[in-house]
Amino acid sequence: MKRIHTLLLALCMTGLLPALHAQDIHFSQFYLSPLNLNPAMTGVMNANIRLVANYRNQWASVLRSNAFNTYSVSYDQRVAVGRYDYLGVGGVFWGDRAGEANFQTLTGKMALSYSKKMGGGRNNGHYLAVGAEGGFAQRSIDFLKLRWGSQHDGEGGFDPNIDSGETGFDRDNFTFADLAAGILWFSVLDANNNFYMGAAFHHLNRANQSFDSTDEDLLYSRLTVHAGGEFMVGDRFGLVPGVIVMNQGPSFQLNAGTSFKFLMGQSRGQYQAFQIGAWARIANDTDAGILSDAAILSTRFDYDNFSLGFSYDINISPLSAASNSNGGFEFALVYKILGPERRNLYCPNF
Repeated sequence: MKRIHTLLLALCMTGLLPALHAQDIHFSQFYLSPLNLNPAMTGVMNANIRLVANYRNQWASVLRSNAFNTYSVSYDQRVAVGRYDYLGVGGVFWGDRAGEANFQTLTGKMALSYSKKMGGGRNNGHYLAVGAEGGFAQRSIDFLKLRWGSQHDGEGGFDPNIDSGETGFDRDNFTFADLAAGILWFSVLDANNNFYMGAAFHHLNRANQSFDSTDEDLLYSRLTVHAGGEFMVGDRFGLVPGVIVMNQGPSFQLNAGTSFKFLMGQSRGQYQAFQIGAWARIANDTDAGILSDAAILSTRFDYDNFSLGFSYDINISPLSAASNSNGGFEFALVYKILGPERRNLYCPNF
């Protein structure tokens, strides 16, 4: 979300944060991080096992070595239940570090989902999936590296030896439980056309986020609504649109766009495809209202059971004067393991 206001300006420049309202991580390639997007997507895949890795680096042009660094790894698998339904089980671990004071979040969760076939035939189907996840997270910060406004000498200099007079923090790390639930509808029309839509509600328990154990600063719950699909308009060309809307407390973000898919043929039965996409991200500023935040360019290459994605954010917000329009880059890697079970078409190609 728009963490630049809560962390980039406050934590990295002055450190004046009596209460730290940190927002959640986000990936521009949200469609290549399914367990972070919606727990109902656990096990929703055309394979038996899925391994996913994501990495994002943001604001390096402004913060240099203190840039935002976000990484995530996940594992999930599907288990056949009855004739048409599936159970999904998995887990996700992600970490996020930012700023000179090393503000960091580490999260590990287990996820469970159930996909029920609601209609369709042998080569198509309509499914309703529900999911939930739960786990623990840890937040930490190095208070000794914080810079306070009272430590500036008034002449443009900073003196860390000046007593800031700031008190009130009695812990530099803490652990809390975190719960989420989601729902997903997807329809597979045939081997090349499908669509999906879903919603998830994260931080159901609204854990206390204050670094002062005597104070209460509850984590905002986050509502995510997303949709997308894959539609072939020729033998070798298709469109892969997508949209995600996130609302968390006073923060709002919308990503929307499409990728253009090019089938590269099959070599000895191996699937090969290339995608190139253009996306836009808008978000809200608590003072200025809704603004354009970034233009996103993305690519994706699928080779049999491997998927490799790369995206780059071009900053078009008011911060572009400082960032020279540089935003962040992302890598995503997906590997699917096929088992002996074959049930024809099942789900979109996440």
